[in-house]
Amino acid sequence: MHKPFKRARDSQIMISELMLPSRANFNNKIHGGYILSLMDQIAFACASKHSETYCVTASVDTVDFLAPIEIGELVTLKASVNYVGNSSMVVGIRVDAEHIQTGQKKHCNSSYFTMVAKNKDNENVIVPGLILTSNKEVERFVRGLTRHELKGQYKKEFNSIDFSSRDLFDKLRNFRVKLDLKS
Repeated sequence: MHKPFKRARDSQIMISELMLPSRANFNNKIHGGYILSLMDQIAFACASKHSETYCVTASVDTVDFLAPIEIGELVTLKASVNYVGNSSMVVGIRVDAEHIQTGQKKHCNSSYFTMVAKNKDNENVIVPGLILTSNKEVERFVRGLTRHELKGQYKKEFNSIDFSSRDLFDKLRNFRVKLDLKS
């Protein structure tokens, strides 16, 4: 049985990996997909550590690639549970790269992964609440709560739009599209 509440810092994870040529694309930059895979792994580890059970990725919000990662740079990913619901957790992830010879560091990516705790029968399970111990943790939790609320509002509003309406053609007038409809 897990504790009813845990501190965010007790489940924080940090991993570092040297970026090898085998991870690069044709432009000699590290594949974004590889970085996403690392992010998913650290989100899983962080959420599983917090919930003390298996977790699955439910969604990924706002993956912003801010700077390219070069071959030979040391990439460090940091993950923390920022927000908890009943069975879900939002894991905030920060990706930094460091040129290992000069020590120059850059922020390359940030994202939020929503993870859901599961039992052996693949049923959702309740996760421990968060003990917030700093103003930064309070801010992260409230940002996660706000993101969750806005996502629900967006989904409701988006699903109420009738995309089959002929009136939508008017919306296309100022965009770089050409209609060539056969039916």
